[in-house]
Amino acid sequence: MISGAALYIFHFRDGSKASVLEIRDTGSGRVLGRWPLDERGEFAIEFIHSVNQSPVRETFRVEDGRLWLQGVRFYSFGAGIQSDLGEGQELSRDGDAMVISGFSASFRELNYIVGSDHFLFINNEVISLREIADKFGGNAHITIRYR
Repeated sequence: MISGAALYIFHFRDGSKASVLEIRDTGSGRVLGRWPLDERGEFAIEFIHSVNQSPVRETFRVEDGRLWLQGVRFYSFGAGIQSDLGEGQELSRDGDAMVISGFSASFRELNYIVGSDHFLFINNEVISLREIADKFGGNAHITIRYR
């Protein structure tokens, strides 16, 4: 895990910077963490839904420098959980969970408020965004970008 004062910029042997997924404090712009991630790489953000109190995992893939939503995994419908399928979307089961896939949405950045358990799944690691936010005052508004 790379966080706090132990932040690194990754470089290729030719001296150019490697691509990273970067998390910043939205208000101050302070870098909270950077993780190497190749183009077409995937990561996920998981959090406990504030209404139905069950985990929601949003999976993204990087393509052309943008963050493309690949799927949303959840356990219960409720406020803020998509209940109607759009064109090209599918609902499937993964054990007790439901998964909606087939999204066509992309984002330049993602914004979250880390006030409960939020986790970043990247490069076979699970990083607690809550622990990172607590080091910088807790209840952080974060921005996630690919650079």
